[in-house]
Amino acid sequence: MEAKIKAAKERLDAQVREIVQWHFSPDTGTPFWLDKAKSYKFNPLKDVHCFEDLKLFGTFEDEWLRGGPVQRWVPRGLQGKPVYVFETGGTTGLPKSRIVIDDFRIDYEMMSETLPDKYFPRGSNWLMLGPTGPRRLRLAIEHLAQHRGGICFCIDLDPRWVVKLIKMRQIEMANLYKEHCIDQSLTILAGDHDIKCMFTTPKLLAALDEALRAGKLEDKFRSLGKKVPPGGLRSIKSCGITGIFSGGTEFTPEFTREAYEEMLDNGEVYMTPTYGNTLMGLACSKPIGPEDQFKISYYAPQPRAAIQVVNPKNYDQVVDYGQTGRVLLTTLTMEFFVPSFPERDEGEREPPYDKFPWDGVSGVRTFSELASSTVVGVY
Repeated sequence: MEAKIKAAKERLDAQVREIVQWHFSPDTGTPFWLDKAKSYKFNPLKDVHCFEDLKLFGTFEDEWLRGGPVQRWVPRGLQGKPVYVFETGGTTGLPKSRIVIDDFRIDYEMMSETLPDKYFPRGSNWLMLGPTGPRRLRLAIEHLAQHRGGICFCIDLDPRWVVKLIKMRQIEMANLYKEHCIDQSLTILAGDHDIKCMFTTPKLLAALDEALRAGKLEDKFRSLGKKVPPGGLRSIKSCGITGIFSGGTEFTPEFTREAYEEMLDNGEVYMTPTYGNTLMGLACSKPIGPEDQFKISYYAPQPRAAIQVVNPKNYDQVVDYGQTGRVLLTTLTMEFFVPSFPERDEGEREPPYDKFPWDGVSGVRTFSELASSTVVGVY
């Protein structure tokens, strides 16, 4: 294990050197960082040799990503390539924007390798029961389905409208909108598309399960003049879904146990929680189950991104294993360089393990100092 940890650290240090050289070189660099470098008292091209040296940059300020021109984030070395712009959900003010060219494809192809084919069969079609609009997630799930040989069916969901309704305390309207989203998914499931895999959030997973138990998919079949198959359609398993890739802020051991036992037929339908966002991509989890009391531990996709759990009063101080701290994110790709970004989340530092021989984080939840002002909506 020590050898694996050492090798992973060496790959991370090499990635740091390569990415810093790329983003600060006059030929390939990113306009934002080239301009920023003029104010530094160090030379990124000469003084950054390992991950620890990223402390020289200080913390990344999310205000830098709010507003434009967004072209300042496109590296000179990637000029002329088609560029996407993805936004955060906007639950903490003006949305943050980031440019993307191929990162979302690379990240989700890497994630695909962690999905067991038994539950996520190659060639299977997917249901995307999650946010659409200017978000990375919709295109990423579509690409994941395509990469695995399937086709993705999407609903139409605007999470910003959900957040607005909640802030206005229009809870009844928010619930109606949730029902509207679930009804779209039932229509897709009734369409004979042989869907076996799904992305969703914890809240929408629970809402779908509730609708199925109430017989709403069976009602949809009847309204379309179709026969309800023998055995009925009152569970996620009975719909033919075998694998669920899920992400959101509501993944607690309590919810995960309930989902595993009650919604997913004691694990007969496989669920893999993930922790991700527009800046990082996504962190995969260790397999969940009763043997670990449904604890969820996430591991960043090193060396393309790294997570640290730090003292919220001193970001240079990593907390001890098992201790609580704020999540500090670093992104290291040719398209996007983000050193030491304080996330809006906190959790407990987890030790490396065989599949991911680097630090992880468990118990992820909204950072306590921000919790009262953050509305997460459908997540």
